[in-house]
Amino acid sequence: MKIWQNEAVFTAEHPITEEVFTESALFFDIETTGFSPINTHVYLIGCAARRGQLICVTQFFAEKPQEEKAILTAFFKLANQYERLISYNGLGFDIPYLQKRTEHYGFHGKMDLAHLDIFRKMSKFKLILRLPNLKQKSLETFLGIEREDKYSGGDLVNVYLDYTKQPDDEKASILQLHNYEDLLGMPKLLPILSYPRLFEGDFDVLSCEKNLYKSYEDTQELEMIMTLGLNNPLPKRFSFGRQDIYLTAHGRQAKLKVSVYQGELKYFYPNYRDYYFLPEEDRAIHKSVAFYVDKNFRTKAKAATCYSKKTGCFLPQYEEVITPYFKLEYHDKVSFFEMTDDFTDSLELQKKYALHLLEYLKKQA
Repeated sequence: MKIWQNEAVFTAEHPITEEVFTESALFFDIETTGFSPINTHVYLIGCAARRGQLICVTQFFAEKPQEEKAILTAFFKLANQYERLISYNGLGFDIPYLQKRTEHYGFHGKMDLAHLDIFRKMSKFKLILRLPNLKQKSLETFLGIEREDKYSGGDLVNVYLDYTKQPDDEKASILQLHNYEDLLGMPKLLPILSYPRLFEGDFDVLSCEKNLYKSYEDTQELEMIMTLGLNNPLPKRFSFGRQDIYLTAHGRQAKLKVSVYQGELKYFYPNYRDYYFLPEEDRAIHKSVAFYVDKNFRTKAKAATCYSKKTGCFLPQYEEVITPYFKLEYHDKVSFFEMTDDFTDSLELQKKYALHLLEYLKKQA
């Protein structure tokens, strides 16, 4: 077994990096000869820890398959000195793989540590950020992070197999560099977590205003613009929209634009059996009042006819978040709530609505 140890200068240029990459956290990444832990093995395990303004990298390399148990033992001994693990798809691949391999050798690689998986955090943001895929290198490219290594993990399997037959420094350097740059790349990726944090509510509502604008059809339309102040700056501008919602964000500010519905909507009473419907007036009234209406001008209300009407300015919602809510028709999936002073004066309601819109956009991606 070879152990490579190197140091690199650490610069925390983003508050999330400083917050997450503490001296009690350990980045790790593994290289294997395949995806199945049953008939393949791990040949390189890299770790990166912080010591002040340095990143200390330790890599455990099995020069031959028979040294796999040794690098597994060395890794688990090191990892259990830390409070948190940080990985890229470690929960989905690395940890299950390592645990299967330790079981193969008759011991259990127990690791009861908190685990931050950057891949899992970013799994819903491929379309939102217009990424070609969710490989680590794609996120690095998005953030403008450059690396020397040009190989993929799959490319290196044959390099490693050749090394086991005929060891030489050039092949070892190729294998080491790929893992080393994966390790150094992960701390640089941490600012990308500001995107999921925005969608999790890491912001304050700064303003909520109506805005008149001309549409492409040259008609005058009304929208609401909600400005959000972000607690963690976004490293790169992005925009994303669906239906009547459009989000743009950069740095410490995001804007949510939502089309305002102007006109008449229906409020449907929940207990329709207590109401009569008046076809002439196109509305429902309670039985206690309908008793005085001629039977020829009333019918028993149904769920779809048990409503009253209201005219005003309304905002869409895709779940019943703010009440009372209104609809165009009973079976519509989209409901609306009136844009009253209660809403425009309440930062609490505005944040609740903003979180709802962000969650809706994430589900649409």
